This record gives sequence, structure tokens and C-alpha cells, in this order.
Amino acid sequence: MIPLIAIVGRPNVGKSTFFNKVAGRKISITEDRPGVTRDRVYASCEWRGKPFMLVDTGGIELKSEDVMWKQIALQAQLAVETADVILFFTDGKEGLTASDYDVADYLRRCKKPVVLVVNKIDDYSADKLFEFYALGLGDPFAVSSEHSRGIGDVLDRAVSDFGQGELSEDDSLKIAVVGKPNAGKSSLVNRILGEERTIVTPIAGTTRDAIDTPFLRGGKKYTIIDTAGIRRKRSVDDDVEYYSVLRAFDAIRRADVVLLVVDANEELTEQDVRIIGQVHEDGKPSVIVMNKWDTIEKDTHTIEKFEEKLKEDLKFMDYYKSVYISAKTGQRVEKLLPIAEEVFAHANFRVPTGALNDLLMDAMRISEPPSYLGRRLKLYYASQVSVNPPLFVLNVNDETLLHFSYARYLENVIRGAYDFTGTPIRIRVRDKKEET
Repeated sequence: MIPLIAIVGRPNVGKSTFFNKVAGRKISITEDRPGVTRDRVYASCEWRGKPFMLVDTGGIELKSEDVMWKQIALQAQLAVETADVILFFTDGKEGLTASDYDVADYLRRCKKPVVLVVNKIDDYSADKLFEFYALGLGDPFAVSSEHSRGIGDVLDRAVSDFGQGELSEDDSLKIAVVGKPNAGKSSLVNRILGEERTIVTPIAGTTRDAIDTPFLRGGKKYTIIDTAGIRRKRSVDDDVEYYSVLRAFDAIRRADVVLLVVDANEELTEQDVRIIGQVHEDGKPSVIVMNKWDTIEKDTHTIEKFEEKLKEDLKFMDYYKSVYISAKTGQRVEKLLPIAEEVFAHANFRVPTGALNDLLMDAMRISEPPSYLGRRLKLYYASQVSVNPPLFVLNVNDETLLHFSYARYLENVIRGAYDFTGTPIRIRVRDKKEET
């Protein structure tokens, strides 16, 4: 699971400036995350080869009775609840306040790694940090977000804390059920769980309305995560739904497999494509679940017509896996858990190194890379360095010579030789002179 770093603190301490510097400068950033309500506060980033998701929050005023500040605090607390590492921002110019102590006390109770950041330190001197030790959160980091000073030190510390929180012993396959409102997600969850479900253990300490339900089926452990419907940003005008959307995207991040439930009567809509695009960018194996199939008038070519439409709409992820079901009648619902297991296995498959090199070398002989200014891409060595999603690294003479279309060709070659249906795969290039 990609770690989440949350930026929290009282208002006006420079949280958003720090966020914009990390998300907007070329610090190995992959891209801003699109999606309902997320594009403003989330960014997908990478630091020293470690990917993570960064989330900005509004200022926390825990003791305020103002309705607006209560809602902002709720958003920040949700970010803390789902975070792996917390960056606690304070103001070095203004010094400590009662609100800082309140937030620090709250964060200590969360039992998660906290990095204390003292922002707005334009001219560093050690005595400016002394009072911040009183918060009891360890050594403070002096930062000037506006002038980009100290940001690297904070990120170094933050990524070093990945995996240092409380470890979960949950070894179940986590399946998130997502989609637009009224697509039939909850009906599908209820049909999967049925009346004879066996609860393995309750999930305590969560306020998510993405509800986790563990169960056993065929001797295997699963956790199904039912989420609120995800609507377009302009449709989200209610505070409760706003937080439900955030939790739904967090459910995608936490899941091993994602089921995108689509109302077959509406076919695949723009918002469905946006949601599955988010799943694709998160590197999650997924299944397109066409629900309410019992309500569709059919002939012998109905599924073929739907598949043609899916292929057109999902050109960016033609590896998709689809299934046509009815949560109401139970039609084909029994296929979903085996299919989820299947795509998860594909996401964790490793191609033998020797076979991978033979495959790609042959592919490049059959179809040579295009030349650029008289130079042509040459592959020295390839290896699969990780799974879930599968990541292939190509050691080449010049990484700038790999055109997007040729990378897509190589991906198709790999997919043609090995079954990666339902899971994205990643291809990266590295100059031979670089260290492996």
C-alpha cells in the first residue's frame, strides 16, 4: 500500500505552502491526483525512490465551537486517521500557542509517527527551536517552506518512518467496492456476504463510512470495504458526503483489489472512467462489475457490444477484467471472489529474469525502436524489481530515447507472453551508467 503523509497544524502556519512546494516542484513528482474533491488537497509524490501520497489539510482548532472550524478539524482528523506519517506544522515566527499544545496532545494519542516541523525559520539559529521541545514530539525540524529550505530533511525523516506505525496482522484479501451512487454497491456487498457469513474479527477504532467487514469463504479470509458513492466534484455540496468521498478514495488506497460497480443501464459514464482512472494510477488490480444485468434487454451480441464500448472508453487500461452480474438476483455474483483472487495473483506474478530478457530482446529485434537524431535505444538488461503492481526496469543506453509509444509496445509484448489481466504494470528505464 502506498504510504500517506498528512500535513496538519493550526491555521496559517504554512502547511499549504509546503504542500505546493513538494507537489509542484520537480522533486521526482509523478503527478497531481485528479478526482472528486481530491485534486485540491492530494498529490502523488516520490522521494528518494519511495512513492507516497501527500495530503494537505485545513487548520485545526480543536476547541473552537464555530461550525466551519469543526468541519475543518474533522477533515484534518480524517487525514490523521488514515495517515502513515504525520507532519505537524508550527510557526517559528509566532512561537508556540495553546492550539499547538492541543494539536500535539491529540497527535500523541494517535500513536503514529509524527515529524515536528517549525516553519517560517528564514534565518536559522538553534535557539529558535528550543521552546518547541516542550511539545514532547522529539527533535523539531527548522523549515522555510516559502524559500524551500529544510524541505528535503523533513521528507528524509518522513519516508524513513514508513512502516514504523502499529503493524496490522490482517492477512485477508481486502476488496474495495466503489462506484457512483445507486450503482448497487451495497446490494452487491450484502449479496456477497449473504446470511451465512462468518466474521473473523471486528475492525475497531474506525470512524470511516467505508465499512470494513471481514468474513471467511471457502477457508479463505476476505475483508470487503463498502464505500459511499463517488460523485463529480461539482455535485459534492454536502459536508458529510465530502468526507465520504475522501474515505472512498482512502478505501481504494487500502485495498488489494478494487471492484468498480457500474449500472449497466447507464453503461460506462465519464465519472466511472475517472474513478477507474484513479484506481489505475494507484496501481491497484481491479474488476469492472457491470451490475443490474438482469434489467438489460439482450440478444446474442449484447455482451460483445458492451465489451466494444468498454474497450473504447478504457483505452488507457486495456488490461481490464469485466464481469456482468445482478446483485439483485445473484446472477454470476459467485464469480467475483475467484476473479478478485485471480487479478490479485496476476498483480503479484514475477517474470523470470532470463525469460524477460529473451522476450524483450526478441521484441526489439522484430520491431526496432525509432531513432532520434541518429541515435537508437539499446537495451542492455531488464529485470522485474517489484510486484503489486509489477514494475519492470530496463537498463538502456539513454533513457530519453524510449518513446511512449514504444514503451507501450514493450508492455503489450510482456502482456502477450504473460497473463497480467486486471492489473496495471509499470515500465521504467535507467541509464546503464546509473547505479542499480
